[in-house]
Formats: sequence, C-alpha cells, structure tokens
Amino acid sequence: WFHLYVILDVYSRYAVGWLVATRESARLAEELIADAVYREHVPAGQLSLHADRGTSMTSKTVTQLLADLGVLQSHSRPHVSNDNPYSEAQFKTLKYSPRCPKRFASLAAARTFVDEFFAHYNHQHRHSGIGLHTPTDVHHGRADTIRAQRQAVLDAAHAAHPDRFRRPPQAPRIPVAAWINPPQETPLATTTL
Repeated sequence: WFHLYVILDVYSRYAVGWLVATRESARLAEELIADAVYREHVPAGQLSLHADRGTSMTSKTVTQLLADLGVLQSHSRPHVSNDNPYSEAQFKTLKYSPRCPKRFASLAAARTFVDEFFAHYNHQHRHSGIGLHTPTDVHHGRADTIRAQRQAVLDAAHAAHPDRFRRPPQAPRIPVAAWINPPQETPLATTTL
C-alpha cells in the first residue's frame, strides 16, 4: 500500500501539494503542509485546514506546526469517511481516471502517475462546481476574465442567431464561497422590555 497526502484548496479545487509515501507519518504531513503554506505565501490567520482524523493529522507535531503558522484546524466528524466532499470528489476523479492502474509496480511509478495526474487535474480538468474553469484559473484569479470572454462569445452567438436560443445564454459562474465547516453565525442579542 501507498499513502497519498493531498492539500486541496476547497474554493478553487487546486491541489497545492501532494505526496506519495510508503507509510502514514506526522513528519511527512508536517513537511507537506509547511511547504505548501510557504510556497503559496499564505499569511497567518487566513487558512483553515480541514483534515481527516488520521494519526498524522491529529499528532502534536502537526497541531503545533499549524498553530505556529497561524492555520486554523478543522477535522472530519468521528467515524465519518465522507466529511470532505471536495477531497472525496478529487480522489474519485483520480481513481476513475482511465490512466489509473489497478496496481503500481513501485513507489516511483505511483509518484510518477500522481504527478502527471495532478498536472492534468490542476491545469486542464474543468470542474462544473467552479463554472467549468480549471483549478489553476480560479486559484490564480483568471476566472473572471475567462468568464467575460466566454460571455462575449455567447452574446455574439445569441445576437447572430437568436432563434436558436430560448433565452440569452449565460456563462457559468463560480461560487462566491466554498465551505466544509462554515463559520457559526452569532445570533444578535435580543432584549425584552
């Protein structure tokens, strides 16, 4: 068995980091998280990391690293394997990829496959949940420009052949926000007289 560690930006679906290893390890998780946070230039207090309740993600070293980096921690509910729909969808895409083998000949072969998969996933795979954009375009702020270009093409098609449409077509929009555990709304204090 090999273990695949993945850090996925929930909003853009962009895989910011991944690692294939022969074992689950708090040290490996710590290195992957630190590398991703530094590489993405995430300021303290901006990031919330949602993880399963595996031993590496609940370890003291990872918990301390997240505190040092100013990263809030969120965990899946106990005994719930599908508490992160974004991650589950990404893993399903990986497992059902036509190129995904039933078995890997070696750790090197697994790492090569995963590197190629995430290059495609980040830069070419279009997600319906993010307006048919690639994760790279959303993650790097290009989605609004691309959507405007798509809308211009749709507007021109509608103007040239309005009879082909029931109503003017709209390019898909990306969501305003994406959450796993949305922040609690604080109820307004009420006073009775």
